[in-house]
Amino acid sequence: MINYILYNVKTGNGTGENKALKLKEYYKGETVFKDITKINDYKGFFDSINSEDKVTVCGGDGTISRFANDTYDLDYPNEIYYYPTGTGNDFWREIGDVNNPVPLPVGKYLKNLPTVTVNGKKYHFINGVGYGIDGYCCEVGDKMRLESDKPVNYTSIAIKGLLFHYKTTNAIVTVDDKEYKFNKVWLAPTMNGLYYGGGMMPTPNQKRISEDKKLSVMVMSGKGKIKTLIAFPGIFEGKHVNNKMTTILTGKKITVKFDTPTALQIDGETITGITEYTAGV
Repeated sequence: MINYILYNVKTGNGTGENKALKLKEYYKGETVFKDITKINDYKGFFDSINSEDKVTVCGGDGTISRFANDTYDLDYPNEIYYYPTGTGNDFWREIGDVNNPVPLPVGKYLKNLPTVTVNGKKYHFINGVGYGIDGYCCEVGDKMRLESDKPVNYTSIAIKGLLFHYKTTNAIVTVDDKEYKFNKVWLAPTMNGLYYGGGMMPTPNQKRISEDKKLSVMVMSGKGKIKTLIAFPGIFEGKHVNNKMTTILTGKKITVKFDTPTALQIDGETITGITEYTAGV
């Protein structure tokens, strides 16, 4: 049996490979390290290894989400493990120990995933779909990474966006064919998991694996910049749900339409200029 470690060199502000190499001390027996960003044919990869070999994906939320999408329709017998080497690590925050990370089997989390359709293209997602100022933060963060090697501070981006740069939109949210209208929308994410955005809990009662297989959408709307800035930190503890500007809806099909194009993020991957998305199970 061989342990295959698929690492992402770009995660953790460029520390992904060094963090993954720590698994040399964890795994016994033969271990092979491969740069996951250079794997273009996953069917070929799985066909080239034995069924008893273990595969560990090392990266952040974007890495595990991309792996799930790229392998979703493949039938492979190998056990898939995950080891967090990213910055936000929201998927890991829910399933593992943030203070003592060790590889965990994640096969059950990579199948029967919800989808989101954007501009006619369908994606599976692990954690959630961010729309509003969270998408804006990812857009700004991507630009900052292109210009500098310094770590990106998303909290700082969010605060500056709330105060100065981000413009609210009006939204129509449709949940299982029932329509809701909102003015001055700051956030409108749809969640499959509990966390996104580096520890935020927009929908604290959302369960990743549940019998009803429903998604949750949270809309934060209707208030000015200062009141929103005061309420915003509560999202890290789920306390924002007690604020009148927060609405949470659950269903199996959720469509969010903005009246102004806005950046959207899927498990941390940014798509700009979006007016609508549809998520479903």
